[in-house]
Amino acid sequence: MKITIITITYNAAAVVRPTLDSVFRQAHNDVEHWIIDGASTDDTLQIVEEYKRHDDSTENGHEVKILSEPDKGIYYAMNKGLERATGDYVLFLNAGDTLASGNTLDEVCASVGDGEKLPAVIYGDTDIVDANHNFIRHRRLAPPERLTWRSFRHGMLVCHQAFYALRDIAKDIPYDTRYRHSADVDWCIKVLKEGKRRRLPNRRVHAVVADFLDGGDTTQNHRDSLKERFDVMRHHYGLITTVAMHAWFVVRGFIKK
Repeated sequence: MKITIITITYNAAAVVRPTLDSVFRQAHNDVEHWIIDGASTDDTLQIVEEYKRHDDSTENGHEVKILSEPDKGIYYAMNKGLERATGDYVLFLNAGDTLASGNTLDEVCASVGDGEKLPAVIYGDTDIVDANHNFIRHRRLAPPERLTWRSFRHGMLVCHQAFYALRDIAKDIPYDTRYRHSADVDWCIKVLKEGKRRRLPNRRVHAVVADFLDGGDTTQNHRDSLKERFDVMRHHYGLITTVAMHAWFVVRGFIKK
């Protein structure tokens, strides 16, 4: 099974090496790794090109591809990656985030099962790590055993970096670039909806599959991200449900304090 990993970079020299290393060390031998760069002005491209040369010299079954040009933002870049993906499944693993272990992709592929239909989504758990990639905590929102498009009413239960989407579905659903911080939530819901329409299963990997770097875009733009997520949820679940769920989020926050 071929996995396409898409990494978006822009002036990411300080954080991109662990991401590249985590893909390089994968035991799985059918990997397409697209690095979509927004015309970085720091050393990002030099690091990425060194990674490609090192990978090309190793018979690991990986193929590294690089595209660097100006873009209008991260979701425009993600759409470029989707257009070029050729794997059976697509994963977005951005600069600073890493695959949890060298066997992560093998674990993901092993979770497909023996059914006639490929799952629409394969998903797993996420850990939060610091700048040195030391474990901080398990992600507070845990993926359910049975994931559906309605699951995201309770928050983004599956981290974007732990969400493997069937390419046949993903390529037909571009990211909505009207959103600046939360198009990933909208995209995941749409992928799950389309999977349900096609009557495809979803599969959970009972393992941590991603390490998420603490302090990413959503954290840095927390208020704007929350506003956009409200709009995404209102679009998919309706205003009454969205207001009710956000009221519960507030109550839940006080209870946990």
